Amino acid sequence: MPETIAGTPLVKLTGVGKHYGNIIALRDVSLEVSAGEVTCVLGDNGAGKSTLIKVVAGLHRHDEGTYEVSGEQVSFGSPREALDRGIATVYQDLAVVPLMPVWRNFFLGSEKRRGLGRMDIAFMRQTTKSELLAMGIDLRDVDQPIGTLSGGERQCVAIARAVYFGAKALILDEPTAALGVKQAGVVLRYIVQAREKGLGVIFITHNPHHAYPVGDRFLLLKRGQSIGDHVKEDVSREELTALMAGGAELEQLAHELQTATSGSDVGAAAARELTAGAKQLGIT
Repeated sequence: MPETIAGTPLVKLTGVGKHYGNIIALRDVSLEVSAGEVTCVLGDNGAGKSTLIKVVAGLHRHDEGTYEVSGEQVSFGSPREALDRGIATVYQDLAVVPLMPVWRNFFLGSEKRRGLGRMDIAFMRQTTKSELLAMGIDLRDVDQPIGTLSGGERQCVAIARAVYFGAKALILDEPTAALGVKQAGVVLRYIVQAREKGLGVIFITHNPHHAYPVGDRFLLLKRGQSIGDHVKEDVSREELTALMAGGAELEQLAHELQTATSGSDVGAAAARELTAGAKQLGIT
């Protein structure tokens, strides 16, 4: 695996496009993530986040633009090629086997073996426990089925696994989407720990309130195109939220509600709520 030259981004996409027949999934999208940095990719459903993940992870080839890893142009033909270059992806569904122990899931597909092909169970158990401890996860028993862990803990096991197997860049696909407030906070803490270990993290999310506390850079997507690329010093949480909320759309919807329900107290109240929300976000 080539060494990264100081100052060179681990992952850099420039003007990347992807289309499926006549459908344009991505157009002129640029993204950059360096070691020890979290780049957040934000957008609603249909914004192009999933397609971007597939390109970076090596699942799909890009059709336009350039994709560089540590300064070298690449065009991956499979996720294995991306993984061999240190790019690991943790998908939202995690691809774990719920009834298998935590340690089996940690080494799933990469089992440690000794003599005559037998699995080195003691090594895998001890390594799993120590690696999770290094990430701040203290499990009483790594023999417990991973399905008994909380959603946040399962996400953290997947992150620790990627770190152990040599990931340099880590793509996290909506890791907090299905979690409650407390468990989402747990995952965000481990994202920060991954950054502190020197990994470059690409954090895919639709929630600016999760992105802003941990992010260093923010790429906003809408219908396959970039609508903003900001460093943290140049954008506030409120501005990021306003960009995500779509100020013009909220204002137009409030106007339409007011017009369509001019004789309805309920409709008028809903329009006032939308207008107040837009003002609170600094949209109007």
